[in-house]
Amino acid sequence: MATQPSIRSRGMELLMSYHQQPSVKIRNQLVQLNAGLVRKIAHRVSHQCAEPYEDLEQIGYLGLIRAIERFDPHQGCAFSSFAVPYIRGEMLHFLRDRSGTVKIPRRWQQLNKEGQRVREALMEATGHQPTDNEIAEALGVTVNEWRESKLATKNRLPLSLDATICQQIDSPMTLGDTLPDAHYQTLQNLEEDRQQLQRALNQLEDKTRQAIEFVFIQDLSRKEVAEQIGVSPMTVTRRIHRGIQQMVTLLQPQVLQTDP
Repeated sequence: MATQPSIRSRGMELLMSYHQQPSVKIRNQLVQLNAGLVRKIAHRVSHQCAEPYEDLEQIGYLGLIRAIERFDPHQGCAFSSFAVPYIRGEMLHFLRDRSGTVKIPRRWQQLNKEGQRVREALMEATGHQPTDNEIAEALGVTVNEWRESKLATKNRLPLSLDATICQQIDSPMTLGDTLPDAHYQTLQNLEEDRQQLQRALNQLEDKTRQAIEFVFIQDLSRKEVAEQIGVSPMTVTRRIHRGIQQMVTLLQPQVLQTDP
């Protein structure tokens, strides 16, 4: 039975060989040798999400392969320390891609779809953004029913931490950058960050919130958003800027209000 030092020694030999002359055969040997690291991380992440362990393990091997391809044995870094961010990162990217939508009742889906049509018709007829009361009356439902369908649909959409909110002089600023600590390490922290952003967004004035959602979640242009909420593109830009500043304030420690 191979001892731990001999396994590490064999691993370093293979890494040196792969670095000098890459081959599928050596890469596969390295994958087999480091499979335990992938399984360990997959087990840890699987306890923080609903995805099957087996799926996470398979995705983790992609991260391991990337780490093998990028590792330089001459840098003096342990391969396991180098590989962990690649393996975990691949799993988290997979989970973020999978968490885009949540099922909502079919009635609410239909009600929201019909409500958008009614909203556009009322805007065209009256020349202003209709209120929730006006839309609910046109739909023949209560205001609460209409608002519940809107909220369900809104929360179904993914709120990306990577969405660019403004362009700094040297680099873009993302929604994640507004958080007190954007350097999250676990899926649990990632989900907490997303929930913080959603709660802060929900506390904004209605049209400001809509402007941010349309631009950063539904990927509409400023002009399209202006038409949707009945204001000028310049007003949309001002609302977004003001809303982001409010979110930055709300997201500071001890300031964000939690849901009851």
